[in-house]
Amino acid sequence: MHSLYRLHYRRFQRRSCFSLILMADTSIPSFKATKPVILLRCGCGYIIDLSTYPQILYPSVMFVNQAADLVIQLSSSLKTKPDVGEFGSVFTDHMLTIEWTATEGWKAPFIRPFGNLTLHPASTSLQNAIQLFEGLKAYRGDDNQLHLFRPMLNMDRMANSARRACLPTFDQSELLECIRKLVEIEQDWVPHSDVASLYIRPTFVSTEQSLGIKKPTRALLYVILSPAGFYFKTTDAVSLWADPKYTRAWKGGTGDCKMGGNYGCSLYAQYEAVDYGCQQVLWLYGDDHQITEAGTMNVFLHWINENGDEELATPPLDGIILPGVTRRSILELSRKWGEFAVTERYITMDQLCCAVKQQRVKEMFGCGTACMVCPIGRVVYQGQDLHIPHQDAKVTTRIAKELTDIQVGGHTNTCMNLYRHTHTHTHTHTHARCFPYSSVTAG
Repeated sequence: MHSLYRLHYRRFQRRSCFSLILMADTSIPSFKATKPVILLRCGCGYIIDLSTYPQILYPSVMFVNQAADLVIQLSSSLKTKPDVGEFGSVFTDHMLTIEWTATEGWKAPFIRPFGNLTLHPASTSLQNAIQLFEGLKAYRGDDNQLHLFRPMLNMDRMANSARRACLPTFDQSELLECIRKLVEIEQDWVPHSDVASLYIRPTFVSTEQSLGIKKPTRALLYVILSPAGFYFKTTDAVSLWADPKYTRAWKGGTGDCKMGGNYGCSLYAQYEAVDYGCQQVLWLYGDDHQITEAGTMNVFLHWINENGDEELATPPLDGIILPGVTRRSILELSRKWGEFAVTERYITMDQLCCAVKQQRVKEMFGCGTACMVCPIGRVVYQGQDLHIPHQDAKVTTRIAKELTDIQVGGHTNTCMNLYRHTHTHTHTHTHARCFPYSSVTAG
């Protein structure tokens, strides 16, 4: 049996509703070709010739054993490593690229020297924005080990974005292993600091050469790395401009996916916010002006709610909110404390204005992979200048510290740890430990 066919056979064997049949076309009258075919028998009785539908056949394979096929070409000229500067402005020596076509499936992953990509001018990633990205970080721990914080959550979110963009599926664990190897090669780029890290940017683009709008038959997945410090140029509390005339996302859209179009279209409002003396936009939705996100951050409000209860609240995941990894971690951490209500609920600007006036707001902050936890000190809304308490932001400070302790401490059921183990012989192996986040006890 051909190795690719065996691969599919093993995969389909695990699904009770399908059976895989390999046979000559002549064994079934309706198939006249002389080449071997791969048939999929569904539980309902239908038979599908997968050999004539590569877009069905190959996406089901994806990264099976791809990490083991990784090809590495090291750069002959390494850069001088600068101090950590502006976010996303400096890049490491190498990158990961993986090509896909509907006829051949995924090609071998390739770690190569960092360099420009070659794209056809009609690539639908450029013409129709069929593309997406992710963001996660590698941290250097107190023990000098490297840690990736909850990376499978990023892989899962990336897979969800890919489905929404009609890009091919992939094996998240295999991609993560390729990323782990890239970070291992670039480990000297990970800052020796608890306030800086190595930002990891997986990107997935269509390379379909067409001006038409259609599902891609060609794609490129690549990963680049950049040492990162503070996302904002100041560590002070940020100011937000809220105006309902601009909307970041809407029901039925792609607000819960990490697609470039969600961010590029926000720039116009961002610069208008600057005209009003603010750094970021507080995005509102609906006739009641629901608070959704702040810039590129998820939002949390620590307050005494309408019922007189102390509460840490954040908007719910209803399709317009990005399911942030930091957001989820904060919810789990704060619920573990058991000190106040932690809820996912709608918050309107009227409710916020009333709470500020009645001095029921304790603090407000944004969060995300790039910025981590960022206090909010001011909101400008319809002529009102709302001053948010932040000088004694105990919850914001506590959350930031506990998250940092986890990330640089490498809690084993939260992080993927990279560590070096030297054997008695001369070469050195690097192993990966990937632990699922199974309990909130370790944050």
